Amino acid sequence: MNIKKLNIRELLELYSSIMKELMGRKIIRTSNNPVADIAEYLVSQKMHLELAINSMPGYDALDKKGARYQIKSRRITTHNKSRQLGVIRNLDQNKFDFLVGVLFDQNFNILEVYQIPIKIISTYSRFSSHQNGHILQLKGEVLKNNKVKNITGLFI
Repeated sequence: MNIKKLNIRELLELYSSIMKELMGRKIIRTSNNPVADIAEYLVSQKMHLELAINSMPGYDALDKKGARYQIKSRRITTHNKSRQLGVIRNLDQNKFDFLVGVLFDQNFNILEVYQIPIKIISTYSRFSSHQNGHILQLKGEVLKNNKVKNITGLFI
């Protein structure tokens, strides 16, 4: 199949079929943008975490000791090089213990993965009233903090 020869309707149908297949294989859990679901799946597999139910507010997965993990991601493309993770809601409620931030390239290859304790996120994030949550850029000073672990090696 030459994807460049497909018209818009055919591309959308192919995308829909791919999403349905990924959901059937339990790689993604929603019909939304698959970046978050793919990150949750990969992190849970590589870190041996159990995914929480889809509507669980505050965390996405648990380890065997009961630590709670919020998983946030970003797909970096040639059109958007932002390293801003998804919005972190209710940070002050301490509903997770660690944030795992995943950066993908445009083809969903893992570029970088970091484990960040919740206690230091507020230092490096900013609250956005528009998005009703904290915004964290996975770059700069936060990555230099000695409590932040670069765990990319688990995924490559």
